[in-house]
Amino acid sequence: MKVLHLDTNHPLLIEQFEQLGFQNDEDYTSKKGDIEKIVNAYDGLIIRSRFTIDSSFLDKASNLKFIGRVGAGLENIDEDYAKKKGIFLVAAPEGNRNAVGEHALGMLLSLFNKLNKADQEVRHGKWDREGNRGIELDGKTVGIIGYGNTGKAFAKKLRGFDVETICYDILGGVGDVNARQVGILELQQKTDVLSLHVPQTNETMGMINTDYINAFQKPFWLLNTARGKCVNTEDLVGNLKSGKILGAGLDVLEYEKASFEDMFDDKQLPSPFEYLTQAENVLFTPHVAGWTVESKEKLAQTIVNKIKERFC
Repeated sequence: MKVLHLDTNHPLLIEQFEQLGFQNDEDYTSKKGDIEKIVNAYDGLIIRSRFTIDSSFLDKASNLKFIGRVGAGLENIDEDYAKKKGIFLVAAPEGNRNAVGEHALGMLLSLFNKLNKADQEVRHGKWDREGNRGIELDGKTVGIIGYGNTGKAFAKKLRGFDVETICYDILGGVGDVNARQVGILELQQKTDVLSLHVPQTNETMGMINTDYINAFQKPFWLLNTARGKCVNTEDLVGNLKSGKILGAGLDVLEYEKASFEDMFDDKQLPSPFEYLTQAENVLFTPHVAGWTVESKEKLAQTIVNKIKERFC
């Protein structure tokens, strides 16, 4: 097996592939067009999000047997076309699920207790105790949309709190001891905090819009540690202004590039994002919910294990 690594990852990937007898080549800088000229020589690719693996690229990868994406999803790969060509696709949602669960909980507690706002004020000599009075999670209903790896991890973290945790998923029978699965109507009736844990698909793109938000009976807090394009940012801003959304914790943004690496390449940012940057009830992180020291190793190990099971 000849494997081409297109993104840097935990060194155990290369080390353990070598132990399996694989040849590892690394190219972290060449442009996509240059990679296309040599990719036919390889049996496997290891990527994160450097560029999109589309049908044109796959046509040039005539000997490819697998693609391992060291991350939770496969949205930067043309999955249908790859499967038609018999390419084994591997992602590692198990590898960063705990990190995402912890991050979502941290964002929620920070929003409820105005930690980011209070920290900045104290650093600038402002001591406003009343203006930073928080609210408690106790007694709230947390609704989770998408009850897979990260949704389940977040629900597990909530077990230490006096909350009702409910989940909604297109698959039936996914509820467990940590969250009761409900229909969409009950989710809309009860939710105080809504947390997204869905993949980016045609069905989830722009899913959180004004119509969707208005179907909820109560104002609610929104957490998004999934994919930025699942939330219509302009509609989010409108509902923050109206008070239907009480606040938002956003690890991902609609305006991110396909690589997920940077969204500030453009000289002018969209006006809805400008509003969010000024809102005290909005908390940002740069797509790092699953980006911990521990998850880096877990993600890599998960990829190795799945490829080893399939090919060795």
